[in-house]
This record gives sequence, C-alpha cells and structure tokens, in this order.
Amino acid sequence: QVRLQESGPGLVKPSQTLALACTVSGDSITTNFVYWSWIRQSPGKGLEWIGYITNSGSTTYGPALKSRTSISRDTSKNQFTLQLSTVTPEDTAVYYCARGYGHDFNSWGRGTQVTVSS
Repeated sequence: QVRLQESGPGLVKPSQTLALACTVSGDSITTNFVYWSWIRQSPGKGLEWIGYITNSGSTTYGPALKSRTSISRDTSKNQFTLQLSTVTPEDTAVYYCARGYGHDFNSWGRGTQVTVSS
C-alpha cells in the first residue's frame, strides 16, 4: 500500500518561501512512469495542480505558479519537496502530495494546512 505524508511548517510569513516535503512509503519515487505531484486547495476554491516531478527527475509546473515553484527530490529518503517563493496570503491553502500517471492521481497524502500571515 502506497502512503504519502506531507510535512512542513504550518505558518509562513509573507514574502518568505514555503517549503514542504512528501515522504513516500510502499513505492519508490523512481518507479517507471509514475509522476509525483503537488496540489493545493485554497479556502472556497477547487483543487489546483502545482506541478510534478517524474520518476526520472524531470519537472513540469502549472502556469499559474510556475515562476515561483520548484519541485525536487531526494531519492535516498524517497522524498520529494515543494518550494513556493514570495508567498502572499493568497497562498494559504491545504497542500497535498499525490502519486499518479500524469494527472491521473491514485494515491494522496492527507494534506497539510499552510497559512501565510505575519
């Protein structure tokens, strides 16, 4: 059974960088054809795909946040990370990591609340 667990600070100040990690168990982040995504849901809004990193380490980002997003991985920890720079209160959301084939997600973490506030 694949399990994903998000971790990171729940409170970030405006203009700082949000940094989250997703630790995976039950699968390897280098498994062929599997993509590892970050997704968020802001209050009162739908799900927003942020980007993914593939099994080979290449990345693709959604257009809305592309200029502020970086996704990387640590294969020794079986972990992938999200960095979102220059945050504002509009980046307040529940952040999820997910496993899938492209945008077909089949496993999700429970999500972690991140609030941007001074």
